[in-house]
Amino acid sequence: MFTSLAGRSVIVTGASKGIGRGIARRFGLAGCRVLVVSRQLQESARVAEEITAAGGAARALAADVTRHSDMRAMADAAVAHFGGIDILCANAGIFPASPLSAMTEAEFDAVMATNLKGTFLAVSACLPTMQDKKAGRIVLTSSITGPVTGYAGWAHYGASKAGQLGFMRTAAIELAPYGITVNAVLPGNIATEGLAEMGQDYIRAMEATVPMHRLGSVTDVANAALFFASDEAAYITGQSLVIDGGQILPESLGAPESLGALG
Repeated sequence: MFTSLAGRSVIVTGASKGIGRGIARRFGLAGCRVLVVSRQLQESARVAEEITAAGGAARALAADVTRHSDMRAMADAAVAHFGGIDILCANAGIFPASPLSAMTEAEFDAVMATNLKGTFLAVSACLPTMQDKKAGRIVLTSSITGPVTGYAGWAHYGASKAGQLGFMRTAAIELAPYGITVNAVLPGNIATEGLAEMGQDYIRAMEATVPMHRLGSVTDVANAALFFASDEAAYITGQSLVIDGGQILPESLGAPESLGALG
C-alpha cells in the first residue's frame, strides 16, 4: 500500500515542528520529494536534512502562508525543484489561547489569517499546476477543536478549523473535474515537542480523557494524510478523518473511568 506515492512531489506547510514535521518526514520515508515550508529557513532546512539523512529527497523553503506572494513563490519552487506539484499538505496553523472576554481583533485576525486564509492561499497557489496536470491531492490539517468539540480560550482557533472544513467541501466539488481531491485530517491530543513543557501531570490528565489511554503521535496523523494522498484514496474527496484515539466518544469525562467497573 502507498507504493503509488514514490517519486511524487509534496509541499508541506508549517513543517518545521509538530504534526507538520511528522507529515514531512513520513512522506519522505514513502519515497516522495518533499518541499519543507515554514517561516524560518533554518527550521525548514533542519527538517529537510532529517529527511535526506533517512534516505529521502527534500528541499527547504522559507514562506509565510498569510502572504500571496510567498505562496506563489512556494508553488514555483516546487515546480522548479521537482517538476510539478502532486500533493499539498496545508498544515500551517497557530493556536494562541485567549478567552473571549480578553480576545482582541488583532488576535482573532492573526489566527484566521494563518489557519483559514493561509489554507486558501496555499491551495490557490498550487491549483494552476494541478489543474494543468488534471491530477492532485490536497490534505488539510484541521482539528477536532471547532468542527467537533470546543475548548476554552480557543474560539478563534475553533472557528478557523471549522472554516477549513467548509472550504474543503466546496473546493472538493469544484476541483473534482480536474482529478484533484481535497480531504482533511482532524487530530485530537497529539504528543508534540512542546507538550513535555506542560509537565507529566498535565499529560496524564489528557491521557485519562482518551479511551486508548495514550496521546496520539505525529506519525498517527501523518499516516492518515499519507492515505488521503495516495492512489488508493482516489475516490475519496471532501471527507474528514478524526485521529484521536476515541477522545470525542465519551459522553462525560468519567466515561473512560467507568470501564473499570465493567472489568
